[in-house]
Amino acid sequence: MIRVFIGYDPCETVAFHVFSHSIQTRASRPVSITPLALTQLGGLFQRERDPKQSTEFSFSRFLVPHLCGYEGWSLFFDCDMLMVDDIAKLWDLRDDRFAVQVVKHHHVPKEETKFLGQPQTKYPKKNWSSVMLMNNAKCAALTLDYVNRASGLELHQFKWLESDALIGDIPHRWNHLVDYDPPAVLSELSNLHYTDGGPYFESYRNCGYAGEWFEERGRMLHAEQRVKSS
Repeated sequence: MIRVFIGYDPCETVAFHVFSHSIQTRASRPVSITPLALTQLGGLFQRERDPKQSTEFSFSRFLVPHLCGYEGWSLFFDCDMLMVDDIAKLWDLRDDRFAVQVVKHHHVPKEETKFLGQPQTKYPKKNWSSVMLMNNAKCAALTLDYVNRASGLELHQFKWLESDALIGDIPHRWNHLVDYDPPAVLSELSNLHYTDGGPYFESYRNCGYAGEWFEERGRMLHAEQRVKSS
């Protein structure tokens, strides 16, 4: 079973469902998908909202190892994504030498705000934590207490690891930053990340790969009535 956790924010509910659909329809193995909704985390997550965070799952993503009992592997994704490949290929990249594997972007956005006027924070390792292949036993430092009190930079810059040597690489195609990374044909990509704002927001309806997102939404909403044979 491929264990997947997706960040959930009520402002981007449609993004969560379209992304989930894009994963399930292309997966060649069973996938379990869990939304990281704050309303479902009970007393586990006790942080007050940070003025710099742009989504409700900015910090709750680091609860994934705890939710898995610090056992096995899991995947975390932001919700503003579209899977265009078989997630099993990403799952097969698990490497026990590492605690976490990510796409190591060098992302320095120029703008000061992004979708819905949210702040665009700049820091080293930005967007590394938006797709994480997590070796849960080696993420034991992410206790409930630590996740609830550590600073955002400590969490997102992986300061909870003894060394950056415990951060492995995954190919760039699994976290393509739309309208930041150079455009590529879809066959060269595996996962699109609408990090600045997805086409489900009016202001970003014409962003890169918007057509692909709307096509996926259309397939998700499509239903056919089965015709009974006489």
